[in-house]
Amino acid sequence: MIKNYIIIAFRNIRRNLSYAFLNIFGLTLGIASCLVIFLIVRNELTYDNFAKADRICRVTLNAIDFNSNVSLAIAPAMRTDFPELTVTQVMYSDEVMTKVNNNRFREKGFAFADEHFTNIFNYDWIAGDPKTALNEPNSIVLTETLAKKYFGDKNPMGQLVNVDNQINTKVTGVIKDIPGNRSLPFSILVSFESIKSQLKNPMSQFWAIGGGFFTFILLPPHESIGQVQARTPAFLHKNWGLNPKDVRLPIQPLKDIHFDQRYINNVITPTSKDTYYALFGVALLIIITACINFINLATAQAIKRSKEVGVRKVLGAQRSQLIKQFLGETTILVMIALIFGVGLAAVFLSQAGAWLNIKIDAGQLTQPIVMGWIACLTVLVILVAGLYPAFVLSGFQPVESLKNKTGNFVRGFTLRKGLVVAQFAISQILIVGTLVVAHQMDFFENQDLGFNKDAVVSFYVPDSTKGVVLKHELLSNPGIKQVSFSSGAPSYNNNFTSLSAPDFGITKDDVTEVKFIDENYTDLFGLKMLAGQKISKTNAKDTAQNVVVNETLIHKLSIMDPRNAIGKHIKMNGQMATIIGVVQDFQSESKHKARRACILEYQANRFFMASIKLQPATMTKTIDQVNKAWSALFPDNLFEYQFLDEHIASFYTQEQKVYTAFKLFSFIAILIGCLGLYGLISFAASQRTKEIGIRKVLGASLASIIGLFSKEFILLISVAFVVAAPVGYYAMHNWLQNYAYHINIGAGIFIIAIAASIIIAGITIAYQAIKAALVNPVKSLRSE
Repeated sequence: MIKNYIIIAFRNIRRNLSYAFLNIFGLTLGIASCLVIFLIVRNELTYDNFAKADRICRVTLNAIDFNSNVSLAIAPAMRTDFPELTVTQVMYSDEVMTKVNNNRFREKGFAFADEHFTNIFNYDWIAGDPKTALNEPNSIVLTETLAKKYFGDKNPMGQLVNVDNQINTKVTGVIKDIPGNRSLPFSILVSFESIKSQLKNPMSQFWAIGGGFFTFILLPPHESIGQVQARTPAFLHKNWGLNPKDVRLPIQPLKDIHFDQRYINNVITPTSKDTYYALFGVALLIIITACINFINLATAQAIKRSKEVGVRKVLGAQRSQLIKQFLGETTILVMIALIFGVGLAAVFLSQAGAWLNIKIDAGQLTQPIVMGWIACLTVLVILVAGLYPAFVLSGFQPVESLKNKTGNFVRGFTLRKGLVVAQFAISQILIVGTLVVAHQMDFFENQDLGFNKDAVVSFYVPDSTKGVVLKHELLSNPGIKQVSFSSGAPSYNNNFTSLSAPDFGITKDDVTEVKFIDENYTDLFGLKMLAGQKISKTNAKDTAQNVVVNETLIHKLSIMDPRNAIGKHIKMNGQMATIIGVVQDFQSESKHKARRACILEYQANRFFMASIKLQPATMTKTIDQVNKAWSALFPDNLFEYQFLDEHIASFYTQEQKVYTAFKLFSFIAILIGCLGLYGLISFAASQRTKEIGIRKVLGASLASIIGLFSKEFILLISVAFVVAAPVGYYAMHNWLQNYAYHINIGAGIFIIAIAASIIIAGITIAYQAIKAALVNPVKSLRSE
């Protein structure tokens, strides 16, 4: 019996190749998309999936905001007051220069870590002892890729690596490459003991908070986060006399780091879990669209198979047997689509990983959990796509089937129209989502930032004492308009200080951003002065601190008119400073966060970044010349630069991933919908061949015949829009709430969505309608 079902199934597929192709192609795209999205979402939702992840936490700071960085003074104090905890401290840096023999490299992901780091985080060690690898000063641990890059097939253990021309280290361990879904990704670890003697101030002062200063703890099995958190107020008061009402140390679970958007200064910008749940929802919408195609085409094909059903019933076939037969045909189609879908996903995964900047590959398809997902998806598709058509086809009455009286039933079938509405609604929701994300991305990168980012390049200056010579070299280049030295461009926020203002009733220290800038900074970046004067060059021996502050800071002092802030005094890190100017707020971090209070101050010994404004016509040539001038001054270093607009774009890596995914998978969903629509129109055209011929004989125009096919679907598209518009608005409005600054969803987005739906459907319908209308009426009338 089963053999007979299989033979009949293949005969029907061969007899209706176009129908089978549309279903297989649609299901192939749907299955491949679902697999790729599943791996993307799984990658994101399994961030920081360490063996003891449920007991690992990060100690953070909450004063005016939530800061992932804390002073290095926290860790030693916690080891004393919380002896049951394992505590580690990390100093993380985005980049570092290494030198092996005479070869220099610029590497991403560098960190100093103490000897307790490997007791908390488990990695796959290829060489070395994790218990002792970071104990001694000048010890370095490399990832497998870097070890091969530096030493080839030689044994890396004991080899020498120079770090930043400052530390000569010895390789004491090699670990396998870090997975991409880690909140603290690194390729190099150097023992914290190597620099401990240079960190006296940060190791003792609570408010000495550097960028990349992280503290992690491992809870014992019997102790909860709540128990540790309850003891932190007394800990703060005992060690630093701090009031827990003003300052808190939230204990953050490791697995929350990637999704907690309250925090600043993370290595990887946090993103909302809802974003990935939404992406998973897109996968479901895609597979539902493919299943709707299958159902619509199968029920439309019912007319052709009605006589077959009638004959089988007359010969004694039971309805259950017919259901099994039709489900068997569906299973064969789905299995063929599954083979192609898995193959397509395997081919596409590496490209998808590159587009989305995540590590996924075809090898993950063989993992048990993924194979289980594939099995569940296959069963789901077979049942969703096959059950209803099987019941419809098997339900025909023999007499009506043999008289071919099922046509009106199929043509007027309301559920099929409802499924078409659902399909168009899904497409319109995805179009709305894609447009909203696109507009928000444009808002992130191109709307008012409070400063000028165009044609600005920034690069590191290893020795600030050579700044005068470098500045002279740069200004002599005709391709450079302006030059400024600072601790960082406006979009770099890596320095913070304590702030109080006794004259305004603010007696408790608060964390405030500080930028050390020269006299050219304001002009180069186009910062707008609201009152007072710009920062000017000062003598290193001058003890008076004159600062420029932003709007947010003076509002914090309850000063609304910038002119009234001039001459007022604030305390920075315990020292009195005079406000000499007020600058308009500018965006120093991503638009996830509201603009914060900021202080601008002249301190030449803190100028470790140079920024230059380039002449657009000669950018490439000028950068090459800058490289030569810089390298002549710093021959032991590697010149690395970054355009400011690229740095700003890096704030939104997660959003860019989402945008890319939305564009890609929305296109696939719309393509699948078009395939189904194409099949339905093809079937409708074949059923109305004689009608079209008669209309042409009676003088019907091509436009009227296209309108004949289009009017019903235009109505269905309009109904779908009524459903899609509120759903799309609600979903995207909630997504936008993750950002302090965001666009408003206007009517234009919905107009574009419905217009796009009509155009896409119109092109699909017009092709088949024109094809049917151009057939010779004589052939049309003879066709039946």
